[in-house]
Order: sequence, then structure tokens, then C-alpha cells
Amino acid sequence: MDISRILNPRRVNLALQATSKEEAITELTELLYQDGAISDKQTFMDDVWLREAEGSTGFENHIAIPHGKSAAVLQTTLAIGRTQHDIPWETLDDSEVRCIILFAVRLEDQNTTHIRLLSQVASALADDEVITQLLAESDPSKIIRLFSQYAETDLC
Repeated sequence: MDISRILNPRRVNLALQATSKEEAITELTELLYQDGAISDKQTFMDDVWLREAEGSTGFENHIAIPHGKSAAVLQTTLAIGRTQHDIPWETLDDSEVRCIILFAVRLEDQNTTHIRLLSQVASALADDEVITQLLAESDPSKIIRLFSQYAETDLC
């Protein structure tokens, strides 16, 4: 799967104003709504919070990967955001979060596309160089290419 087919620069904000998990999810949800990927912000956020209640989506190395499987999702996609300051979030390594990768998953895709997409992103995030670039890169297109290139080499 080529991430560049489901993610575009309008869904990447490398200057989030958020200072909390709630604000970060709200800002990223707004990106998805403005770009036509979701039909209802509140329904989608309710579904993200339902998943968050099952267990934290904090990864490690300042990354979180919250996700919502929702009837409000029109197109399975991602939104990526990076904050200017650390956000408290339950993570595997107890680090605070600066980069959030929000998955928006159509109910029809929850057992297929979602699993492949999550696997690709998690594999990319296991690479220290990917993490370094994700936390430093200022061009949204380069962030997308970073994941796309990794996915291409990962699938070979």
C-alpha cells in the first residue's frame, strides 16, 4: 500500500497548537473534516475516545498513534501532527508526545486496509532514522515520502 495515495499535505500539520491529548485529537480531526475525509467531527472523535479508553495509543520516542474506526469516516486515511511542546500521553517508554499520527478508518476497512496501514506505520516507526526525520522535518510532502519510501522498501 502506498501511503501517498491516502495521505496528502493538507492532512499534515507540523505546527499544532495543542498542549493536551484532547486538543491534538481535535486539531487533527479538524484537518480530516476540512479535507473531506470525515463527515462528522463529533462522531469521529467519540469513536477515537472509545478506542483510547481501551488502552493508550502512545507508542514510544515521542509518538502516539490514536485511531478511530467510525461510520463518520468517508475515506480511510491518516492525519499527522507535530506539536511545539511535549504533550502528556501514556506511552510505552514514558516519553511525552510531540508527534501524533491519527488513523481514520472506515468500518468496512477495519479488518483489512487498517491492519496493513497500521503495520506499515509501526514498521516505519521502528526505524530510528524515520523517528528522527519525523520529529525534525518541516515539509509535509517529505513526511509523506518518508512513509511511502519506507513502505515501498518494506514490501520488497
